[in-house]
Amino acid sequence: MSTSSLFTRTAARSPWRRVLRMTLIAVAIYGGVLLLLYWKQEFLLFAPTRLPPGHRFSVPDVVERTIDVDGATLSALHFRQPGAKGVVFFLHGNAGSLEQWLTGTDFYRRTGFDLFMLDYRGYGKSTGRITSEAQLHADVRAAWQAIAPEYAGRKVVLYGRSLGSGLATRLATEVDADLLVLVSPYSSLRDVARDHYPWVPGALLRYPMRTDEWLPHVRMPVLILHGDRDRIIGVEHAERLRALHPAAELVRLRGVDHNDIDLSQEYQRNLAGRYRSL
Repeated sequence: MSTSSLFTRTAARSPWRRVLRMTLIAVAIYGGVLLLLYWKQEFLLFAPTRLPPGHRFSVPDVVERTIDVDGATLSALHFRQPGAKGVVFFLHGNAGSLEQWLTGTDFYRRTGFDLFMLDYRGYGKSTGRITSEAQLHADVRAAWQAIAPEYAGRKVVLYGRSLGSGLATRLATEVDADLLVLVSPYSSLRDVARDHYPWVPGALLRYPMRTDEWLPHVRMPVLILHGDRDRIIGVEHAERLRALHPAAELVRLRGVDHNDIDLSQEYQRNLAGRYRSL
């Protein structure tokens, strides 16, 4: 065999070796990114604002409460008013803390309801950190059990916003209430992840939050409110949930995005109307 033919064969093989090497590097990087997402996904899902232990909330007629759970103490705010017809048990979204979520109580005064709002582990003055979906559900259940005796025989609204919508739906399968309100809900967090990160396998998500599995088992009335310009959780999630629970009422909020729902008069009007009708 001549030296020139050997050189030709080696040169022909070298591009394939480069392709194979680059493919292996890409696979290794992809695998590393997936592994990081698996172990560190709490940093992507949860965006808490922490508050110092001595922080004082300034909303009038609201008292601070604490709920002891396994390995942590949860912070909550409780607004009470004389002659309240019941309570709204409010589970907020994935960012901020009670300081941002509860800025006033006029809406609840007008509709005649008390309000109980919880900070998840690591949010606000709540201690500990979120480590699993099962832990989140257990904490919500413990918070509900802490106040439920105070509202025996009165009206109960379970309210879930964004992240809290799945938590509220799961709770609604386990307790008696008069209304489940889902604001900007997701069919599942797995579906939300697929919307934004289609290259990530769904099985990798340790917080699937299957609202679509729980909602068909809810026996109380359901009100769904969702902005039709929501770019974080598309309104199609609400439409899927409505199809799974045909008795639910779906209100598409015109021109409303994910973070400006509170500014929508249509949102406030629909919610106030349902509360007053209870």
